[in-house]
Amino acid sequence: MTRILPTATALAVALSLAGPAAAEKPIWGIQVEQLEYRIGDETDVAAWDFDALYGSDELKLVFRSEAEYAVQERGFETLENQIRLQTPISDFFDAVVGFRADTPRGPSRYSAVIGLHGLAQQWFEIDADLFLSDKPSIRLEAEYEGLITNRIILVPSIEVNLPLVDDHEVGVGAFGPTVEVGLRLSYDLVDRLISPYVGVHYERAFGETANLARREGEDAGAFFVVIGTRILF
Repeated sequence: MTRILPTATALAVALSLAGPAAAEKPIWGIQVEQLEYRIGDETDVAAWDFDALYGSDELKLVFRSEAEYAVQERGFETLENQIRLQTPISDFFDAVVGFRADTPRGPSRYSAVIGLHGLAQQWFEIDADLFLSDKPSIRLEAEYEGLITNRIILVPSIEVNLPLVDDHEVGVGAFGPTVEVGLRLSYDLVDRLISPYVGVHYERAFGETANLARREGEDAGAFFVVIGTRILF
């Protein structure tokens, strides 16, 4: 936990300097990227991924939550919550600093967060995060909204989690990445406020992380058909 203190201190300092931004009319919103049910061969999974934000164009406080709940096993495979501060560093990217609590049904992990969030060329939405603790890791996420019509949108996505050290208690090996790839087709019912979708989701572990899964009698990969909705308000 001592390694988290410098970033936590920076977070507190940034909040204390937010006075000028607070004078602006605040903005707020909730963006649910995924609220879905995944149908798989071994187990079904209920999952969510959403951000709630409050602040200004210059400084936003963001609460981010992601989870995967194994229906048959009746337990969370992943449950992650973050508190993040975002401030612009260019026209298209924000710098991010914050704190993450990873509290699934197994051992809990806590870390500081340093990263970037924004739009790359061709309008790919990018998140690149470094999680700092005694079990550091890197996460890269990319998503693209391809307009087929004004209401029908095809959304490919990819997420790569790379542990930098062994953490066998949670089933990951150093530099053994886990990759998640999705393809979702949505239809905007109400001006992009509610967009139900169907799609597919595939995840696979590699390297030592895959070896650890096999030793526990688990598959290194899993394929799901998904049904869900995106919500924005």
